[in-house]
Amino acid sequence: MIKETLISSSSSSSSSPGPSVEAPQEDAWIESHRRLFPEWQSLKQSSPPPISISISRVNQFDAARLDVEMSGMLKEQLVKVFSLMKPGILFQYEPELDAFLEFLIWRFSIWVDKPTPGNALMNLRYRDERAVDLLGKEVRTGLEGPGLTTSQKLWYCFSIVGGQYIWARLQSFSAFRRWGDSEQRSLARWAWVLIQRLEGFYKAAASVNLLIFLYSGRYRSLIERILKARLVYGSPHMNRAVSFEYMNRQLVWNEFSEMLLVLLPLLNSSSIKKFLLPFSKDKSPGSSGDDTACPICLANPTIPFVAVPCQHRYCYYCLRTRCAATPQFRCARCNEPVMAVQRHGIKVK
Repeated sequence: MIKETLISSSSSSSSSPGPSVEAPQEDAWIESHRRLFPEWQSLKQSSPPPISISISRVNQFDAARLDVEMSGMLKEQLVKVFSLMKPGILFQYEPELDAFLEFLIWRFSIWVDKPTPGNALMNLRYRDERAVDLLGKEVRTGLEGPGLTTSQKLWYCFSIVGGQYIWARLQSFSAFRRWGDSEQRSLARWAWVLIQRLEGFYKAAASVNLLIFLYSGRYRSLIERILKARLVYGSPHMNRAVSFEYMNRQLVWNEFSEMLLVLLPLLNSSSIKKFLLPFSKDKSPGSSGDDTACPICLANPTIPFVAVPCQHRYCYYCLRTRCAATPQFRCARCNEPVMAVQRHGIKVK
């Protein structure tokens, strides 16, 4: 009985009218892809390009300065180690010492894909700009760009460490051998002229590179421009390492120095000196009223001149320079304005 009821209900439900769902065709997704692909391409082309972030030029200069300071600190500590040795022994090997310190900084920073101490403090690192140019896209920070290759690192060491050492040794050797004082047509003279011209050419190229760097913000040195080693940000966030207490002290000192620069030109030094004269404990001949000594240098004048009209004696050089520097110079003894100078012993009729 129950089976007959189920069969009759199923037959009635199948016979009842209702919405029919057809199965999609096998190539329906291909037709949808062909129809939507042009719209997707137009949206991709119309999307705005990524915003490029310029690297701060001040940070790059500060990083270079911090690297120099770090090298100087290491050199100072190394000199203290050899303080008990023969004086002047390190002076002979100063180029080798500088090259050794530069090599240490390069070995434990750039060679192992780490920033130099100055770059680390300024949140900077080197990036291979050639690889970024091949990708054909802009990157917002230095996180996306690759680091320097092995060849770039080696050429950086050879140019920065080796180049500076060779040039310093060549200059010291040529100066010691007096190549510049040799005969006009000698080989040493030609080598000296060549060194000077190379140095001038390098300085001119460095000046041009500096102007380009100030305009574009890329490659602060010629070596970085040749190697395509660009300084970029190493992290999207940089914490301020300067405490507020130090900043407050710096602001107070700046305001105080600016106030002094404004007030000092308004003060009359002669009036202040005359006001403080009774409180002074100086019992020198100039302050005790001895007219034979110059009140400025407190010495016996070799060429005595007198100030007109007070007739107090001065050295010629002291009186003439004070009158030339200050148009309204006042006598150091009586604070009377000096109208003219006159040689001592000559009477004006």
